[in-house]
Amino acid sequence: MKRVRTLFLSDVHLGTRACQAERLLAFLREYETQYLYLVGDIIDLWALKRGFYWPATHNTVVQKVLRMARHDTQVFFVPGNHDEAIRQYVGMSFGAVEIVADHIHTTATGQRYWIMHGDQYDQVTTCHRWVSVLGDLSYTWLVHINRMLSLSRRRLGIGGHWSLADYAKRNVLKAVAYVGDFEKVAAHATTQKKLDGVVCGHIHTPTMKMLDGIQYFNCGDWVDSCTALVEHSDGQMELVRSTPELKLATMVPLLPPLETTPGQERLRA
Repeated sequence: MKRVRTLFLSDVHLGTRACQAERLLAFLREYETQYLYLVGDIIDLWALKRGFYWPATHNTVVQKVLRMARHDTQVFFVPGNHDEAIRQYVGMSFGAVEIVADHIHTTATGQRYWIMHGDQYDQVTTCHRWVSVLGDLSYTWLVHINRMLSLSRRRLGIGGHWSLADYAKRNVLKAVAYVGDFEKVAAHATTQKKLDGVVCGHIHTPTMKMLDGIQYFNCGDWVDSCTALVEHSDGQMELVRSTPELKLATMVPLLPPLETTPGQERLRA
């Protein structure tokens, strides 16, 4: 069991067949943490409206989080667009889980990070909801196809993580531009708030980088990348990925160290 200061999770999408609940449970069992941030789209109410799907493992994830909240972990839930109905309960607590619209997290080194889901900076989500729903269905199909490809790769002995959805985002020009624009807008909004960094989700693109002096972190998701952001006891930040090729509880660093400017804390990956 690893003791850390903070865990950040986003885009779990409980209630969908694409959710990798078993790997998330293994991750949660590996760590003890003082703070847990659920950074939106934890429960996919959009998918549940289309057709109810809620296996035992999804229920176990919810129970695990509630047990953490009842003991030594302070849990904050920032609803996203897929669980936006929960936003009506902002300011309330359920089973010791605090529902917040967003939050300011102060790290062990005094860095102040803005915790928000990010859909408010997505023009597709805010202005063209039907396009967002169509994109969600397309992404779900990509993930299903990728799961079949991953199974074939393992049977053929081809190791290492490879994501069709991630490949599409990195190689289709419009997708690349969309991700870049989202990151820049999120960083700019953080600058306006006079904060040191931002932790978000929404676009399912795990990363940590410097953008115009702002430390930008995206947690990724537990549909495709299976990644989480970790703050260690010394305030260092690390982005880790669950690796099915080894054992479910094995988490590996995802990115190389992030270059920083003098006076800023070094981020570790």
